[in-house]
Amino acid sequence: MGLEIDIAWLTLLMFGSLAALLALGLPMAFCTGSLATIFLFVFGTPAILNMMPSRIFPFMTDYQLSAVPLFIFMAAVLEKAGIIEELFDAIYKWLGSLKGGLAAATVIACTLLAAMVGVVGATEVTMGMIALPAMLKRGYDPKLACGALLSGGTLGILIPPSVMAIVYAVVAQQSLGELLVGSIFPGLLLSGLYVGYVLIRCYINPSLGPALPLEERVDWREKLRLLKNTIAPILLIILVLGVIFFGIATPVEAAGIGTFGALFVAALHRRLNWVNIQDAAMQTLKATSMVMWIFFGATMFVGFFIVKGGQEFVANTILGTGLPPYGILLLMMVILFVLGMFIDWVGILLLTVPIFLPIMQGLEWGGVFGLPGVAPKDVALWYGVIFMVNMQMAFLSPPFGYSLFYLKSVAPPEITMATIFRAAVQFMALQWLGVGLCIMFPQIITWLPSLVYTR
Repeated sequence: MGLEIDIAWLTLLMFGSLAALLALGLPMAFCTGSLATIFLFVFGTPAILNMMPSRIFPFMTDYQLSAVPLFIFMAAVLEKAGIIEELFDAIYKWLGSLKGGLAAATVIACTLLAAMVGVVGATEVTMGMIALPAMLKRGYDPKLACGALLSGGTLGILIPPSVMAIVYAVVAQQSLGELLVGSIFPGLLLSGLYVGYVLIRCYINPSLGPALPLEERVDWREKLRLLKNTIAPILLIILVLGVIFFGIATPVEAAGIGTFGALFVAALHRRLNWVNIQDAAMQTLKATSMVMWIFFGATMFVGFFIVKGGQEFVANTILGTGLPPYGILLLMMVILFVLGMFIDWVGILLLTVPIFLPIMQGLEWGGVFGLPGVAPKDVALWYGVIFMVNMQMAFLSPPFGYSLFYLKSVAPPEITMATIFRAAVQFMALQWLGVGLCIMFPQIITWLPSLVYTR
């Protein structure tokens, strides 16, 4: 028999230990996995010990998770094929005559890349190497230039194909197809907010983002020629999303189609060689292994916490605040935001969704300010997309936002970490606005899936 302990003290002990290990810089997967094993032996029973294999095995055999390595490999192949440079070049030449056009082009290029890549790191690093020097060379305000890159790069976790959507769908037992389709409009909404913000600020104060000099602008013939290079990758986006949207293939099958399409596009660009394929395969292996190890560790950690009554304890604590449903949702969003400052999105998803989602599904969502609410059958989908929008802030929030360090790793020496932090703050405000709009107008999320999927 394990030692008996009050659930309040167990909660403090478990999450305090996790915070201490993370503060020491240990990897998330090994923190959660090792702590779960220790707590299982100290406070568990022989029956609870059986939970270790019973929680891990379903993930190892989950069909939907096979989309993770496929989409990551697709992203890596497209990155090696030089698609990112050609896309940015085309959009940059088209929008260069506008004030703030280069920063807007950066966000639009990131949006298109998000629909092909679905991985933040690849977009952030490559665009940082291409777009940031181009903007700084033409006199752009460093904070605006860095902010456009940071915010645009995070769209990769929201716009399909999204690795985060796959993981959420597995944990929440939610339809992956609905989640991918439901995240299209919120992704485009955020992209539009970033582009609008950049253009309006540069229109008011042209010194923040001057237009390209006349001698660097190109004529219409050259603009149309540049579009030729974007046809293949854009067709790939339409193909992958189209087969999901029209129900021709499941998201996993679409990932397979996309992977084959990425190899074909790389061959068209004459970048398909064994070196690039090997690099892409190793990148896929590392990224997938990281996700799966965090999966195994966090699912044991949360599983033990739930078995010991942690879910009821957290639910009663949150509901005991006396807040109305939308107040509880706001509290959850703040908790996710704070966690995002210290933990990566995979860990946050696996730690919070099994606890927060049942609370959400147990409440009535009648709408705010007289606006339409959310039907009970749509709550898991609605919360899932709001969660993904919120998690974009985890990539930007100091002190440990991944995107901040991705950008710093490729930024010129004059761009300090303080500049990057300040650049992130103004665009995080737009992300909070995006979260608020998705909460107040749930149809932004639910309307498109309701057309595609009849439930």
